[in-house]
Amino acid sequence: MLLKRILFICCVLIAQNGFSQEHPNLILTKQGVKDIKAQLGNVPLFDATLAQVKEKVDAQILKGIDVPVPKDMAGGYTHEQHKLNYLTMQEAGVLYQILGDEKYAIYVRDMLMEYAKMFPGLPRHPQERSYARGKLFWQCLNDSVWLVYTSQAYDCVYNFLSKKEVKYIEKNLFRPMADFLSVDTPQFFNRIHNHSTWGNVAVGMIALVMNDDALIDRALYGIKDLKLDAGKDNDGGDIFVEGQKAGFLANLEEPFSPDGYYTEGAYYQRYAMYPFMIFGEALQNVKPEVKPFEHKNGVLLKGVDALMNLTDKDGEFFALNDSQKGMSYYTSSLVSALDIAYYYGDRDPSLLSIAQEQGRVQLDQTGLAVAMDIRDGKAKPFEKKSLLLRDGADGDQGAISILRSTKNDALTLVGKNAAQGLSHGHYDKLSISLFHEGHEVLQDYGLARFVNIEQKNGGGYLKENKTWAKQTIAHNTIVQDETSHFGGKYDIGSQHHSDMYVFDVENPDVQISSAKEINAYPGTVMQRTTVMLNNASFEQPVVLDLMQVTSDKKHQFDLPFYYLGQVISTNFDYKKYETLSTLGKDHGYQHLWKEGSGQSTTGEAALTWRSHNTFFTLTTTTSADDELIFGRIGANDPEYNLRPDPVLIVRKHTDNALFASVIETHGKYSTVSELSEGAFSSIAKLNVLQSSADYSAVQISMLNGDEFVFIMSNSEASKTKKHELKLNDKVYTWTGVSYFKKQ
Repeated sequence: MLLKRILFICCVLIAQNGFSQEHPNLILTKQGVKDIKAQLGNVPLFDATLAQVKEKVDAQILKGIDVPVPKDMAGGYTHEQHKLNYLTMQEAGVLYQILGDEKYAIYVRDMLMEYAKMFPGLPRHPQERSYARGKLFWQCLNDSVWLVYTSQAYDCVYNFLSKKEVKYIEKNLFRPMADFLSVDTPQFFNRIHNHSTWGNVAVGMIALVMNDDALIDRALYGIKDLKLDAGKDNDGGDIFVEGQKAGFLANLEEPFSPDGYYTEGAYYQRYAMYPFMIFGEALQNVKPEVKPFEHKNGVLLKGVDALMNLTDKDGEFFALNDSQKGMSYYTSSLVSALDIAYYYGDRDPSLLSIAQEQGRVQLDQTGLAVAMDIRDGKAKPFEKKSLLLRDGADGDQGAISILRSTKNDALTLVGKNAAQGLSHGHYDKLSISLFHEGHEVLQDYGLARFVNIEQKNGGGYLKENKTWAKQTIAHNTIVQDETSHFGGKYDIGSQHHSDMYVFDVENPDVQISSAKEINAYPGTVMQRTTVMLNNASFEQPVVLDLMQVTSDKKHQFDLPFYYLGQVISTNFDYKKYETLSTLGKDHGYQHLWKEGSGQSTTGEAALTWRSHNTFFTLTTTTSADDELIFGRIGANDPEYNLRPDPVLIVRKHTDNALFASVIETHGKYSTVSELSEGAFSSIAKLNVLQSSADYSAVQISMLNGDEFVFIMSNSEASKTKKHELKLNDKVYTWTGVSYFKKQ
């Protein structure tokens, strides 16, 4: 009996100290390492990645170890050094396992010992800018990223360390850091946000290495029975929401829609996918019973596919909500996410073509599988198609619509008809952005921030992110009475979402997306219908944009179009002012210069501009009382934080109006031959035939004499409903939500 008790105690002690596990087992596994070693020299993409990583890590080892006392914001020396340290440690750990050279393990060990010496005496970071200050970095978010990467390094060198070193490092560094990020900073850890995802995963990853079930439970389900005081983070988001769950699994369930769309937008989905996927892989290796890649009907795998589709032709993410332009699926986090999704998913060969473009793989068994299948010629093109990605945990909070032309994906129209997007959301219901050959034609401004550039607010968000980038006027959508949607108030905006009315892409020549917004302005209903039309009369597919506004009283309505390029011509008279004035005083208007204005007496206004040697023409219907405003971003911007981009604003004073526009892509210009072709629009006239709550109807007249009529049923979306409408003594009959024909 005594012997059994002694054996039981020994087993408990072994389990508590993690000595019952084999290492590595987190991302790399013993079998994975064996498989990799067996293939070295035979898998070109994997071998090339390994060589690049080795060269980089070897250079850092020669520089020696530098663990400075934290003091800087993002972009500063100490911030960047600690970031470099965790990246190098993670890669050095992998090199130790694959190459067997102890110099890599020694480097990781010595670095960890330095951190273990420093961490117990570290106060919170001296920069007091974050709602959740870290220790190594100015915010707990970055501390968590450090731990996510460093836990992988620790796992790789675990068996190289002595038991004494393991005990010292865990006692002085990893266990107190896990507690610091969670129970000591619950406002960071116990919420639904990409920050918390990193925190949950950081605690979970190190818990898996240390075989600590209590910490694993905390990571998966949050801190139990905790009620935080109501408060806001630095972006204005709620820290505590009554009844909301916490932990990794809650962060997997709440922000993701059933289609894999992450409510904060593509930029932050890209950022969050690394911890989601890397912890998913770790759980699959260590605790497969959690079934991370099956959770919520495989939403993690769907999330990777959604991200691939939330890109333009060049792989850059659409600037939904807070987004830095230029971020693409070439980023390292998406290299890892794609490899993991391929390995644990259905081995979709189209993902391999993106991996080929990325030009590198993750140095583990998932990356090996991707590289081997590319070597074996299994890659197929990834075809981006028109797509609707629902928002909300249950997919009932609007959606992101993507219409793509069938001609080599040359034209892409994105509609944001979704929820607020948590604290990174913008007040831009029913906004659109347009791309041609990977270039922005009508832009979404994105975020106001210079990420990791120290001179610009320490690399953090600029005040103009709130005063400009989030405001409605910064987007291609309706603004009523110079006031942002929901008054620009997060507490109101977060309670509402737009609703999809119809999304129909069955006919590739008439692709339709339509959505309604009834809460942005009390008493006002907005419905935006965008149509991608393809016909032999059009040089390239054209975009028809119908914004119907119906209100209970008269208002000023502004519809901006943030065209990118050089103005070529207009068909209306305007005056360009010699003295600039701001367009307004608040809600972003204070950041717009009014450069000029005009009016049209012909019933429509056309603006042609050139961008990337292609011509674009916006033709929009107007009345004699409408004002056409030329504006430019940059007013009240003493530090030049904003880009001086142009805008054309159509202003109406009414209670019921249809803003009808056609955006046409045409011609080309050669800077070598200095010749232009097709520089003139082929549209002669755009007329509104009907504008009501029930129907929006327009006529497009071409210079060649062709005429087209498009009619949208605004109140009946049934595919089988029969309609009859008399317009200008002509009766139109059709079945379904829309009518489009050449007359």
